[in-house]
Amino acid sequence: MSAEPDDFLRAVEAALFVAEAPLTPAELRLHVGAGDLDGTLRRLADDYAGRGVNLVERGGRWHFQTAPDLAHILRREKDEPRKLSRAAMETLAIIAYHEPVSRAEIEAIRGVQVAKGTLDVLMESGWVRPAGRREVPGRPLIYATSVDFLSHFGLSSRRDLPGMDDLRAAGLLDPVDLALEGMGGQSVLENDDDVA
Repeated sequence: MSAEPDDFLRAVEAALFVAEAPLTPAELRLHVGAGDLDGTLRRLADDYAGRGVNLVERGGRWHFQTAPDLAHILRREKDEPRKLSRAAMETLAIIAYHEPVSRAEIEAIRGVQVAKGTLDVLMESGWVRPAGRREVPGRPLIYATSVDFLSHFGLSSRRDLPGMDDLRAAGLLDPVDLALEGMGGQSVLENDDDVA
């Protein structure tokens, strides 16, 4: 026979259930007081695993979300959101992998100027946020991803972003880059000399 949940566990569960937004452990403590919050959150996450809703952590914040395999049941008809342009996708990827990053750094990586509207679209979506200013002459604004970015893409932290091996396996790397990598940095002339 399973033991009844204790009052602290029930309080944490209730606070998370009624929260309008994901909560940090510090915000949770304001509602539930002292107790083994880390252990309780892990226990609740285990209790809800495999159910219709799951307790998840995204960017250090906890919330309940619909189980991924049931999300289709709860979808409503809604306006199709505007798709991101290729420039916006590239800019988002650069920010995610290099944050915090300035507009000039994004342009240096992409090799072209970033249109003002590109960053505006990413900030309006809630995926990118201003993260302060770089302490260099001109003090340029720097950008970083937000908790909404992590939540939308199902990531606990930026460490969960796919690595080079994952991108290669998914076929998302440029074939020219793969060919150059396979040559090990040798030029075509060096290869011709080896044959002769």
